[in-house]
Amino acid sequence: MERNGREACPPELAAQLRELDRLRRSGRYTSALTLARTLAEAHPRQARVLLEVAQTLAIWGGAPAEALEWYERVLALAPGHLTSRLHRALCLSRLGRHEDAVADFDALVAAGYRKALVLHMKRAEALEALGRDEAAERDWTLAIEEAPGNPWLLQQRAAARARMGRLDDAAQDLTQALASQTGDEVDPELLHARGVLRERQGDVEGARADFEAGLSAFREGDPPALLDALREGTMRKP
Repeated sequence: MERNGREACPPELAAQLRELDRLRRSGRYTSALTLARTLAEAHPRQARVLLEVAQTLAIWGGAPAEALEWYERVLALAPGHLTSRLHRALCLSRLGRHEDAVADFDALVAAGYRKALVLHMKRAEALEALGRDEAAERDWTLAIEEAPGNPWLLQQRAAARARMGRLDDAAQDLTQALASQTGDEVDPELLHARGVLRERQGDVEGARADFEAGLSAFREGDPPALLDALREGTMRKP
């Protein structure tokens, strides 16, 4: 019996799929991939099995090019399998095929896929890679609507807005991101980014204040290059 282009999964496969997942999670990638391929050979029309091969390659094996052909096989059997389309889009992005990835993300948004935050984040990144900053900025805004006040999302939108010349809006985003952080939570990278924006706006004193605050907030484990950039910022003359 088939459902939406997919064959129903036989009960006897359940134990083998659980074993596959156990192998992956215990770090036995080679054994997991061997089992996944064996199951795919035995059940070539089982979309669930083909998807597990793809996921093993993409997530545990870091092999997006190999995984891509397996996602294609799943979608050939079940064109409406949205999870496979999402992971195909992610593989396409990792392979630099951003136009194709955006097309998949567009289809997922149109289908009302439940993981809206992930869709907008990943489509924004693909759009930025294509130099389409206005469209990317819209997606960062949609992502922020899904996770209001998220500092990282605000930082990404600020960067897009800065590239578009919208410096005031970008600085406002960074100020909002910093407003939610106190004490050890303050991110010196946000302070550096706002300092750079303030320099571009001609606010030399505000920029210096941000660079100095960034130095004070710098933590063990933060990038050494960021420390150098903050120090350089404090030494620039008006």
